[in-house]
Parts: sequence; C-alpha cells; structure tokens
Amino acid sequence: MSERIRVVVDAMGGDDAPEVTVKGAVESLGVSDKISIILTGRTDDIQRELAKYTYDSSRVQIVHADDVIGFDEPPVMAIRKKKNSSIVVGMNLVKHNEAEAFVSAGSTGAILVGGQFVVGRIKGIERAPLAPLIPTAKGASLLIDCGANVDARASHLVQFAKMGSIYMEHARGIKNPKVAIVNIGAEEEKGNMLVKETYPLLKECTDINFTGSIEARDIPKGDADVIVCEAFVGNVILKLYEGLAFTLLDEVKKGLMATLRSKIGALMIKPALKKTMKDFMGADQGGAPLLGLNGLVVKAHGSSKSDDIKNAILQCIQFNEEGINEKIRENIGDCK
Repeated sequence: MSERIRVVVDAMGGDDAPEVTVKGAVESLGVSDKISIILTGRTDDIQRELAKYTYDSSRVQIVHADDVIGFDEPPVMAIRKKKNSSIVVGMNLVKHNEAEAFVSAGSTGAILVGGQFVVGRIKGIERAPLAPLIPTAKGASLLIDCGANVDARASHLVQFAKMGSIYMEHARGIKNPKVAIVNIGAEEEKGNMLVKETYPLLKECTDINFTGSIEARDIPKGDADVIVCEAFVGNVILKLYEGLAFTLLDEVKKGLMATLRSKIGALMIKPALKKTMKDFMGADQGGAPLLGLNGLVVKAHGSSKSDDIKNAILQCIQFNEEGINEKIRENIGDCK
C-alpha cells in the first residue's frame, strides 16, 4: 500500500493518560491500515501500557520525552522551558516533517501556543483558530474560533471563514457550505464593533457562501455549516452547548426513573432514545483541528476516553488525503 500517514500521539496528555491515550492509539491501528503511530512521553510508562495489547509493532514508535506540561502551567512559559515535554517533542516531529499530524488531550493553552510557535502558521495566515464540530439538527457545524484567539480582528475572522469553508467542503463533503457570523440579531447593522467591521468584509468575499448573521438560538438548527466568531464568544457557545446537553440528559433520566409507569415507558423508548443521542452526537470526531498551521494539530478533550483518542487520530486520515493545508495555502488571500 502507499506510504502511511504518521500521527504523533501525546501519550502523557489528558486526565487518564497514558492508559487511555495508548489504548486509543492501538485501537486506531485496528480500524485503518493507513496510519502509523508515534507515541511521545515516558518510555517505561508507554511500554507498560502497550504490553496489554496485541498490535502490529512495526506501525508503532516511541519517542522518549521526560517532561509533561500540566493543565495549570502558564502555556508560553511551559512551551519555552519544557523543550523535552511530550507536547513540544511531538510538535517538533511535525515541524521537521517526521510526522503529518499531532494529537493531544493535554493542556489546551500549551497546544495552542505550541501549534502557533513550534509547528508554525502557513505563510499569510494571521492567526490559527481552534475549530470543533458541534452537533446540529442537520448533522454538524464547524465553530471557528472556540478558544485560540480571544482578541481577534476583523481580518482574522475573514480568514477563519475561508479556512472553515475549505475544511467543511473537503473534509466533510459539504458543497458550497453556508458561512455565518455570530450576532445578536439577523440585521446587518446589529452587533459589536468587531462584528460590524467584519460583516461587510465577508460580504465582499466571492470564494465563500456568506449567508449573514446567525443568532445563538439558530445554531443547533444547523442554519449554517461554518459559524464564525472570535474565541471568547466561541468558547462560551461551546461550553453552554456541552453543559446544556449534559443537564438535559440528566433531567430526562430523572424523569424516566421517577415512577413505575415512567420506568416501563423508559424501557420502551430506550432504543429510540439511544439512537437519537448517537445520531445527534455523531459530529464528535474526538478532537478539534487547529487550522492554518504547517502541519495538522488536533486538540482532544482533557477527559477523553480511548474512543475519543481513536477518533481524533482517524480524522487525520481524511485531513491529509484531502490536502486541507495545501488548499488553505493556495486559497487564503485577499477577498476578491
């Protein structure tokens, strides 16, 4: 077969590392023969976890890294000082073309800083946004940016829109994806200074399908494929999404278990409810790409389970095969 895609996995990143990260990496090998895995972290710990599984050892490599960047460490200082951490070592492999992608469930701040300054941005890209897929009634939408650039400028948001459109068209197969900017109303004159400055610039872009503003209440309906905002707003949307989903699910469970009649009813609707939840949460790919870099960096949730790590690794295949970075490099420029 053709040369495999080399995916670096930060074995020490996440709440349950290295147990979960190594398990997810091994599981990904069984799903696709298109990848090989490079595990960065403490060799002894990684080998202890690998010993639990049967796998093709020719497709797994360990690159030792003594240090681990904690969730509570200042990101910039940690990246500068901990050169031998599993995150920095892994990102350097991507930087030096020894791997195509890097996946980590470690410190979000360190991954964002490392992505921008170790892997580096594509020439012409002003900022690299974090872009998770969020579930909607129509499948999934890309929320860009949700955590990397709190103080973004209008020119940054225009590039986010263009990169998001490229990603959704080529990685998700959505032809001419609808792009909208988060606003407090549908009217063009509404919004804060950033939105008011960005809106007309997006209207001028002929290479995206800009549909105008989108209010938060319309996001779950799937009215836009690419949802553009700066990271403060995006992170609030993402966290509210997560919190509301868990709260509603808990309340539904309490209601179904409240009485004997509701328990009987719960048994009857359980298959349909599980299918609905699975379909709705199907947008979860295990991690969010940091777009606009010279290599692929995927941030998985700190509480990721092995399935999440596996899915985060597997999404690197299509990203690489569709040449998302190459398309961003070729197409990002002045709006015409």
